[in-house]
Amino acid sequence: MEDKTTGIEKLGEFGLIQHLTKDFQYSNPTTLKGIGDDAAVIDKSENEALLVSTDTLIEGIHFSLMYTPLKHLGYKAVAVNVSDICAMNGKATQITVSLAVSSKFPVEALEELYEGIKAACDTYQVDLIGGDTTSSISGLVLTITVIGHAQKDEITYRNGAKEYDLLVVTGDLGGAYMGLQVLEREKEVFKSNPSIQPDLDGHDYIIQRQLKPEARADVNKILKDLEVQPTAMIDISDGLASEIIHLCTQSKVGCHIYDEKIPIDAKTSLTALDFNLDPSTCALNGGEDYELLFTINQSDFDKINTNPNFTIIGHITHEKDGIYYIDKQGSALELKAQGWRHF
Repeated sequence: MEDKTTGIEKLGEFGLIQHLTKDFQYSNPTTLKGIGDDAAVIDKSENEALLVSTDTLIEGIHFSLMYTPLKHLGYKAVAVNVSDICAMNGKATQITVSLAVSSKFPVEALEELYEGIKAACDTYQVDLIGGDTTSSISGLVLTITVIGHAQKDEITYRNGAKEYDLLVVTGDLGGAYMGLQVLEREKEVFKSNPSIQPDLDGHDYIIQRQLKPEARADVNKILKDLEVQPTAMIDISDGLASEIIHLCTQSKVGCHIYDEKIPIDAKTSLTALDFNLDPSTCALNGGEDYELLFTINQSDFDKINTNPNFTIIGHITHEKDGIYYIDKQGSALELKAQGWRHF
């Protein structure tokens, strides 16, 4: 008998969301922006809007407790949600925490998890205001909902990029992915021989990028001080290539990005080469950097170009010109998303 069912993997994360929600209509005028961006936007007052986003981390899929301290996990869970608010050019203010946990975890373990959550709340000045706790038969599941706010005229969506805009990233890329490679390597060594201690010397930076990433909550103020209003923005969670494609698709534009312009930390490059990996490929497809990708008007070039927080990596083109990666030899290659797949 022919199987007429559709595998989730055929649609992917964004295709699945679009398929499941295509028949939903908004009935409340306060819903200014729903599905399709880093956060939903809800009308609050004449000049201000609320921003809301939710993210879930699942043991065995998003993290391994063999090398992830619970305190770090709690911190990371908050930071990655705050990052979504930053990607809307807003400020996070509150979170809720929902926890599904099995009986294998003692109270002391959960106290450690919440120490990390509190540390992140202190860092980003957000308040824990509620949540839910239930049992689990498949490990730890942690869901954070973050609430933020922004001035309506400062909110930055994914669909605002225009032809000739400049493409900009914050920080450096690929470090979180290489940190994960080191941790996974040492996990396999430990599983083979538990008497061997993990060799993490010299990898502090990239391991921190993986286990304790920081949301770029500082970027909103830096851009405001520079008098720069991004035209489009997204956070880099699934890999630079994937996020560029999302931004270009929603803005209905193309782009050229340049290999030689992608910011990669020296430790990331050296570790990638040790693993026989191309550093640029790691930066393009690794994910979990939680830096910001945004576009600006060409007239803002001088304000951004000399700022150490930002790197201009390319420019926006007409949609018909496509989305291309220009390698070190000057060859134009169609950009493909090979980063994290949720299904």
